Amino acid sequence: MFEGLRSAFSNVAKSLGEKELAEKDIDGALGDLEMSLLESDVAVEVIDAVKADLKARLVGATIGRKQVSEFVSASLSGLISSMFDEAGAVDLPALVAAKRESGGGEPYVVVFVGINGTGKTTSLAKVAHMLQRAKFSVAVAAADTFRAGAIEQLREHTNRLNLKLVAQKYGADPAAVARDAVLYARSHGVDCVLVDTAGRMQTSRNLMEQIGKITSVVKPDLRIFVGDSLAGNDTVNQAREFYEHVRFNGSILTKSDADARGGAALSVVKVTSTPVMYLGVGQEYGDLAPFSKEDFLETVLGGGGEAGGEVAAKVSEVLAKAPEPEPGPAPEPGPAPEPGPAPEHGDPFRGIKTDDINRYADLYDVTLPESDEQARLMAAQIRAWVDRGRPDPSDTGTTADVSLEPDPAPEPTETEPDPAPEPTETEPDPAPEPTETEADKQKTKKRSLFGRFRR
Repeated sequence: MFEGLRSAFSNVAKSLGEKELAEKDIDGALGDLEMSLLESDVAVEVIDAVKADLKARLVGATIGRKQVSEFVSASLSGLISSMFDEAGAVDLPALVAAKRESGGGEPYVVVFVGINGTGKTTSLAKVAHMLQRAKFSVAVAAADTFRAGAIEQLREHTNRLNLKLVAQKYGADPAAVARDAVLYARSHGVDCVLVDTAGRMQTSRNLMEQIGKITSVVKPDLRIFVGDSLAGNDTVNQAREFYEHVRFNGSILTKSDADARGGAALSVVKVTSTPVMYLGVGQEYGDLAPFSKEDFLETVLGGGGEAGGEVAAKVSEVLAKAPEPEPGPAPEPGPAPEPGPAPEHGDPFRGIKTDDINRYADLYDVTLPESDEQARLMAAQIRAWVDRGRPDPSDTGTTADVSLEPDPAPEPTETEPDPAPEPTETEPDPAPEPTETEADKQKTKKRSLFGRFRR
């Protein structure tokens, strides 16, 4: 299950793991994520929440490339986990037991809603089977008096499970059927009544109002929405509409064993703020699995639950360990520090902010390093400059402390003649000095080349 959703989240982690954490790269990766989530039937509200949360966590974060994939996975895990936690959970057997133990003699009443073809009646039978196995007595109300064959279908299930079915003729008032079932359960000491309703289209206001009448008459303890996992965003739209009219308490998603996308579970929880209670995973009565947040996270992210939270906490702790130094008076320039080994193999600039590298290069007009040794010297000087409070040479008169080898094409000096002949009156003037825009372009090009030392 949920292969599509797993692929979507995995792809965004990989794409960000191969880039610097610049905003434009994050936007590009999140755009790809949005398309993948849409293809996985994730609702737009959920996609917007995921993108906003990830962007807030990633933009400006200082994370090593090897940590990005782990950080993104942990962030997604925490976001999805919080969605499920906010929706809460419903333990149906515990609720039935609590009402039975209260001693009031009233049955626990559950109403099932949803449109035709989602597996609503079969899901009701599976819930009845589950309650039977938990040693509760169950009666069923055939309140779908509109669809031809609905009563016969429900009777087949109750006969197989040896349950009491309360039914009337087609066309009867569904609310009256539900009330008769509750009266029967009350007089016979039945623990729970499950009410099957007509599969109403969520856009039919009259039929939706009939459900409102049923709930008004029998005052159910629990209302369950049944949706088809394979219907994708249509299931989400159904859930949203039914929730507005019925205010159901939880959902059952059928055919989840065949759902390769997985977006329905996440979306229904987000748009209704109610939990997914069970997943239909087969045709047998026992094929009703309690929904597990941990299993969902494990499937789509390769890890979740408390472990994902711990990873996110550790990464956040790492990010917090690089505070900006307190500004202070710029000290007198000292001797250049002795060059030492690079702090990390392969990247002498690791741990130095890109802004500091660019600013240092601009302030001191340093020569581009052409070897790993020169890059290590440059990195050592930048670190020393940062430790001194990032002095400005125009204010302090300081210059770069690390001397690198000159550029391949040296500037002519007074003792070295220009290779070009001396200008004459008829010859054009020498080439003008580079304009400020051209100089800026040269500096930009020079700064961009530092990246070749970051492997």
